[in-house]
Amino acid sequence: MQEELFKTLPDSYIKGIFDVTTVFYFSVGDTKKTLTLDSQGCHIRDGKPEVEADCSCATSPAIFNKIWNEGYRPGIMDFMSGKIKSDAPLLLKQFLLAFGK
Repeated sequence: MQEELFKTLPDSYIKGIFDVTTVFYFSVGDTKKTLTLDSQGCHIRDGKPEVEADCSCATSPAIFNKIWNEGYRPGIMDFMSGKIKSDAPLLLKQFLLAFGK
């Protein structure tokens, strides 16, 4: 399910949200993806980034689906409890905006 969702991202990317190149690494269950966002588009590749990611995020497929498809917005307790692990949670909010979420 996550594989299909990630495939749709380049077409739904809203240019202009990220003016500088920003690298995201997502670990969602068994799915591992690196996304590079910049002023021109969204580029996705499998696996870990070749450079250090600006934001890494690990969560379960259930939480990821809830955020992406059901409009759920995580709170501090989601991060404190470990349901979502991220080294830059504020960038995740900007990430969602870049895809109209």
